[in-house]
Amino acid sequence: MARKPTLASVAKAAGVSIPTVSQVMRSTGRISAETREKVLNAANALHYIPDSRAASMRSGVNREIGFVINQLANPFNAEVIGGVVDLLEAEGYLVSILDTRDDAVRQGRHLEAFIRHGRGGLLWVPATDTPDATFDILAKHGIPTVTFLRRVSDKIDHVGIRNAEAIATATTYLADMGHKSIAYLGGTDMAAVRRERIAGYCATLAGRGLGPAIVWESADNKPAALDAVIRLRAAHPNVTAIVCNGDTVALGACLGILKMGLQPGVDISVIGFDDVQEAAVATPPLTTMAVSPHRLGRKLARVLLDRIQDPAMPVSVSEITAELIIRDSTGVPMPDHQQSVLSR
Repeated sequence: MARKPTLASVAKAAGVSIPTVSQVMRSTGRISAETREKVLNAANALHYIPDSRAASMRSGVNREIGFVINQLANPFNAEVIGGVVDLLEAEGYLVSILDTRDDAVRQGRHLEAFIRHGRGGLLWVPATDTPDATFDILAKHGIPTVTFLRRVSDKIDHVGIRNAEAIATATTYLADMGHKSIAYLGGTDMAAVRRERIAGYCATLAGRGLGPAIVWESADNKPAALDAVIRLRAAHPNVTAIVCNGDTVALGACLGILKMGLQPGVDISVIGFDDVQEAAVATPPLTTMAVSPHRLGRKLARVLLDRIQDPAMPVSVSEITAELIIRDSTGVPMPDHQQSVLSR
C-alpha cells in the first residue's frame, strides 16, 4: 500500500526544507515565487492534502464548523445551507451538516460527536424538547454557537424570522382582497416557528372580524400537502384562501387544487413562506413571504464568524422581516354565487 504523503515527502520531492513546505501550505513566511511553485507542484504530484486538525493544534484555530439542522430535504433548508457554505468556505472553513429530523436524542449524539472532534463552531436549529443539559454541555466546552429559527436561550447568538408579523402580513393581504374564509395549512406540531405563525394568522382574523380560524395539519412536503388540501376542501368547501407554513406546503397545495380541477389564484388563493427558487417558476408562480434563504444563510454564517473573532461580544439577536412577493397564486375571491357552485 502506498504511503500517505507528508510534509517530509513533499519537502524531499521539492528539494526544500520541511519548514519551507509548511510555510507554503499555510501561505506564510517570505517564500519566493519560484520556491512556492516548486513546492506546490510537488504537493500536487504526490496528492498531498494538509492535515487540518494538526494545523488547528498548531494555530489554536479550528476551521471546521458543524451545522445541525432539521429536515435537510426541505428546499428552504437546502438554500440556507448553500448560503452558509458559500460564506464559510470563502473564509477558509469546512462545514459539516447533520440532520436531526427534530429528534432531541439524535441531536444529542450529533452534538457530542461535534464536541469530541473539536469543531470550531456550531450553527444549530434546536430540536423540539431539547433538554437543559444540552445547553450546559455547549457552555462548558465554550463552543461558539448560533441558533437558527428557534430561539431557545438568551445566552446564545440567534438568527431568526419575525414569523407572526410575516403571517399577519400575508393574512391581511388576503383579507384586503375580500377573502372571508382563510385557512392555515402546514406543520404537524406546535414548535416555536409554527406556533408564532399561527398566532399571527389567528390575531389577524380576530382583528378583522373574520373566522373561525381553520388550522389544518400537513407534513411539510408536497405529497402530504396535496392530500391535505383535498381533505381541507372537503371539510371546509367555503375556504377561498390558504396561508401556508412554507413554500413546499404551498406548492403541494397548488398541485392538490389543480388535481381537484380548480385553479390556484382564481378559485383558491395560496400564499407560501420562504421564497425558495422553485416558487418563482412554479405553475402558477407562487405568492410568498420572502426571506431569501441563501442570503439568510450568509447572515447566519457571518454572525458565527463574528462570535469566533470576538468571543466576549454581547449576545446578538437578528430577526429578519419577510417581504410579501405577489405572484399569480393569489387573486380576488370569486363572486359568492360562482363560489357556491364550485363548493357543491
